[in-house]
Amino acid sequence: MHAQEHPQRRKYTSFGLWQTLPGANVSRTLARAGVDWVLVDCEHGNIDAIAACGVSPIAPPGALDAEAHGILIPLLRTADEAKAIVSAAKFPPLGRRGLGSPFAMESFSPVSTMTEYLQQANDSLLTMMQIETQEAVDNIDKIAAVPAFISCHPILNGVMKPELEQALDKVLEATHKAGEKAGFFASSSEQAKKYAEKGFDMVSAALDTTLLQASLATSLSIARGVALSTSGERY
Repeated sequence: MHAQEHPQRRKYTSFGLWQTLPGANVSRTLARAGVDWVLVDCEHGNIDAIAACGVSPIAPPGALDAEAHGILIPLLRTADEAKAIVSAAKFPPLGRRGLGSPFAMESFSPVSTMTEYLQQANDSLLTMMQIETQEAVDNIDKIAAVPAFISCHPILNGVMKPELEQALDKVLEATHKAGEKAGFFASSSEQAKKYAEKGFDMVSAALDTTLLQASLATSLSIARGVALSTSGERY
């Protein structure tokens, strides 16, 4: 997903991959798969390098100075937390982000000047929050209304079925009502298709570890001439 294209203007669902394995070559491999974006998981993943080829790397706050096209903040609970995150991620007058990195402008292609970067960054770089708790679901209308807020990504730990689908519907409705985009973390292509059709705007198609495990299991089953095992659940 090109940083110059504001996500508010996208008229279709964008699909990406969730990277938990470390290494720039992993990022390159995922980026060449035809995805719109690669999300680099620095909360659960063990990653110290970020790279992508023509798609958007999305990573934690410090990564904005390292050319990431956006940030996704986990475990958001309140609108006040959302306001604080937006303030830290945006340049004045929208926030208090400081300017200093000589590499930040390289998140744009073609590479912009420092002045051009400052003019475009607030509007183009993504600021996203994960909705993972019941408290966040209860506060979703206030969270989605935070100025300069871009996207809600519901994962909803601790919200169990049958309440889960109702919570997802509430997040989707509130986010769209506020004129923002809603993302969804899917761990399989089937789940990604389901929630894209449901109306989510930004959907992960799979995790890198899941893809690797599934591909290796399939290759081994063919090589050994045995049926593919379906025991156990892959995340």
